[in-house]
Amino acid sequence: MKAKWVLATITISLIGMVRSASSQATATTIDQMPAKLEAQFALSAMPVALRDMATVYLLDPAKGYQLAQRGTSGVTCLVQRTVWEMADFRNDIYIPLCYDAVGTKTYLKVIMDAAPLRTQGMSPVALKAEIENRWKNETYKAPEKAGLSYMLAPVFRTVGPPDLKVHTNVMPHLMFYAPNITNEDIGAVPNLSVHSSLLSPFIDKQGIAEQSYMIHLSGDEEKAKIIADEKNLLAALCTYRASLCVPPN
Repeated sequence: MKAKWVLATITISLIGMVRSASSQATATTIDQMPAKLEAQFALSAMPVALRDMATVYLLDPAKGYQLAQRGTSGVTCLVQRTVWEMADFRNDIYIPLCYDAVGTKTYLKVIMDAAPLRTQGMSPVALKAEIENRWKNETYKAPEKAGLSYMLAPVFRTVGPPDLKVHTNVMPHLMFYAPNITNEDIGAVPNLSVHSSLLSPFIDKQGIAEQSYMIHLSGDEEKAKIIADEKNLLAALCTYRASLCVPPN
C-alpha cells in the first residue's frame, strides 16, 4: 500500500511538473502570426503612400525573420517580438516598426539577430549580455547620420507609459536616431505618468545610450485618423488576440 501511495505521489508530481513546463512554454513561446495579418501590421507602422516600396520581413519563430516583400526604398518593416533590453521572454510583445536605410543597417540588425538567438535556446539574461557585448566590441554600431524609425501603427504592445509595464498602447509616433543624447541635452523633462509632458519631443534610451531615440508623438487629429483608417486591421488584430484589442479610454 505504501509503495502504491509513493508511486501515485511521484506520478502526480511528474504530471504537475509537465503541466508547469507546458504552461511556461506557452507563456514564453512565440506564436506565428498569419502571414497576411503580420505583413499588414508591420506596414501599418509607416505612411500609406510609402508602403508598396518597403521591404517586409515576417517572423518564423523557429528560424527568425524571413524576407516576404523586397522593396526599393531602403525602408524595412517587421513586427518585433523580442525586446532584448527586458531580459524577459514573453509571447505577447508586438511592436510594428519600420527603419529607414541607415537604421536597417544598424538598429534593425540588432532586432533581427535577437530572434534566432532566442530560438537557439539562449536565456533572456544571456541574450541581453550578448547584445550588450556586441555593442561594446562594435559588432553593432549606431547610425553615422540622421534618420528615423516609423512607429505610426494604430496599436502596439510592449513596456510603456505610465509605469514601464507591458501595455497595449495607442501611441503612434516617430523615432529619430539620437545615439548618446539625453533629455538633459535637449531640455526635455518627460514624466511617463503625465501624458501632457510627452507631447513635446523627448529622449527614450532603449537599453544602452547608443540606442537612444528622440520621440515625437502624433497629434490628436493624426492619431484619430490613423485609428479610423486602420479600423479593419484593428478588428483583425483584436480577433486574432485579445491582448491586441484597443484598450478603453
